[in-house]
Amino acid sequence: MLEDASTPAVVLGCFRHGGLGVTRSLGRLGVPVHAVDGDRCTPAFFSRYCRERHLWDVHAAPAEETARFLVALGERLGRRSVLIPTTDIGIMLVADHANLLRQHFAFPERDAGLVRSLCSKREMYRLAKAHGVPAPETAFPTCRADVLAYLETAKFPILLKAIYGNLFQRTGRTMLLVRTERELLERYDEIEDPSRPNLILQEYIDSGEITWVFNGYFDRNGGCDVAFTGKKLRNFPPYFGQGSIGVCEENEVVLATTVRFMRALGYTGPLDIGYRYDARDGLYKVHDVNPRLGAMFRLFVGDNGMDVARAIYRDMTGQPVPASSTRTGRKWILEDADAISGLRYFRDGKITLKDWVGSLRGVDERTYLVPDDLWPMVGVCLNNARRSFQALKAPKAPSKAVAAG
Repeated sequence: MLEDASTPAVVLGCFRHGGLGVTRSLGRLGVPVHAVDGDRCTPAFFSRYCRERHLWDVHAAPAEETARFLVALGERLGRRSVLIPTTDIGIMLVADHANLLRQHFAFPERDAGLVRSLCSKREMYRLAKAHGVPAPETAFPTCRADVLAYLETAKFPILLKAIYGNLFQRTGRTMLLVRTERELLERYDEIEDPSRPNLILQEYIDSGEITWVFNGYFDRNGGCDVAFTGKKLRNFPPYFGQGSIGVCEENEVVLATTVRFMRALGYTGPLDIGYRYDARDGLYKVHDVNPRLGAMFRLFVGDNGMDVARAIYRDMTGQPVPASSTRTGRKWILEDADAISGLRYFRDGKITLKDWVGSLRGVDERTYLVPDDLWPMVGVCLNNARRSFQALKAPKAPSKAVAAG
C-alpha cells in the first residue's frame, strides 16, 4: 500500500507488455495512471487501471514535439506527475529535455550523456571495459574494410547487432547470428548504411541460451535497496529476444557486479541489465544495459509486493522505498510470445515436450490473462492479428544467415 497515491503517473510508451505492467502495478495501488502510446490497440489502453489514454508516438514524432506534447499534458493534469518512460527513445528524450519537463513531472535525475552512453552498445562496452566489468569481445566497424580486417582474427559464430536500437525493422530480428565469412559480408552489405554506421560485431557466448538478468532501482542517493536477479528460460524472438518466460533466482555475482558498476558511474533510476555466463573463463559478461524499467520487470516482485515501477513512484513522490530482494522460484510468462518460442525451441530440438510442459508449471504471474483485468487481451489479439496480416503481405526476402532473435 501507498501512504499517498494521489499523484498521477504518466507512462510514456506502452508497447505491449511493459507499459501494461506499469499501468496495472500502479493502478492496483490507486494511482491515476495515464498511458501514452502511438498505437490505439496497445494493451494498456484497454486496462481497467488506465485512467486516460493519450495517443502519441514517441518513436515517430520529433523529440521537440514530444516534449511540447508532454508539457501540454502536464499543464492539463494540473499537478506535477511521475513520468515513467519505458523505451530507450523515451528515456533519452526525458534526459535531454529535463529542464523543460521538470516543472510538470518528477523523474530520476540523470546525466543525459550517461543515459545515452548506456543506451549505446558501443559506449556501454567502453564503460564496462573501463570499470573492469567483463563483456563479450566486440568490434565497431565503420566501413567494409574494417570488417575485412576483423575477419583476419575473427572466431565464428558472430553476432551482428545495432549500436542503437536493434535490427528488427530491417531484418525482422533483433540481432543476427552468422557462421561464416561469406554470411557476415553478405549481411553487412545488406543491412549497414555506410553513411550512418550502426552495426557491431560481437563474439557469441554459448550459455545454453540462458540470460541472467539484474532488475532494480537506484534511488536519488544512489542506494539500491530494491534489487532482484533471475534468468530468462526462453526468449521471443527465439534465442536472442526479450524474455518470454523467466524465473527468479539469486546470483550474487550478477548482483554485486551490477551494483559496483552503477555506483562507479553515479547512476540513479531504474535499471535492467543482462549477462551471459562464459564457461570458457568462468565469467558473467554484460551484453545489454537498459537504463530504464525492463519489459519483464513484473517477473521481479518481492514478498512485500515491491517492484521497480513502485520503487520509482515512491521515490519520486517522497515516500519511503521498502527494501526488497529476489523471491527465489517466482515465475512469470508472456503467454502469446512464449507459445511461439516454445514451439520453435521444440522444433529445433532444444527442448522436449516434457521440458516444455514442465516449464509452464508453477507460473506465478501471467502477463495478459489475469482475472482482475481481462480487457487488455482485446488489444493483444488485435495487435497479433495485424502483425500476422502484415507478415503475409510482406515480400519474402532470401536469407542465408541464421536468425538469432
